[in-house]
Amino acid sequence: MAKAGFYPIESGRISFGRDGNWYTDGERIDNARIALLFSRHLRQAPDGSYFLELGEERATVTVEDTPYVVRTVEGDAQTGFVLVLNDGEREPLDPSTLEVGSENVLYCKVKNGRYKARFLRPAYYHLSACFEEDAQGNVYFVTKERRYLLEAAPTGETTS
Repeated sequence: MAKAGFYPIESGRISFGRDGNWYTDGERIDNARIALLFSRHLRQAPDGSYFLELGEERATVTVEDTPYVVRTVEGDAQTGFVLVLNDGEREPLDPSTLEVGSENVLYCKVKNGRYKARFLRPAYYHLSACFEEDAQGNVYFVTKERRYLLEAAPTGETTS
């Protein structure tokens, strides 16, 4: 038996959805504290797979798209933007890492460039006022008087 007197991770299928929610056996985990706990204890194995590690317990996790999502964005184009991730961490946006995936989903690199994060709709909308299109149809993200071309994400690339 685990040191806490119970097992924090059951043997069900655990997944992290592209919508930024945690699921067990297809049922959404509605408890915000458990979702935050899982987000803070998600680890990546050398083979690229993901697992939860809570104390002595480990459980395989299916990550649908990215291991992190950008829940909200703070700041503005003059001062710069801070991302609020699903694990509760805040970090500055590196505009040079922004890219657009299929279905016009916005992504960026987080955690010192180690992982890709998917923007949830509210975060995407916060940044959308900074998008500009030129006469050739190229879209740019403009902040601190700099323009960053929004590149298309490489096809087939989804995580990290």
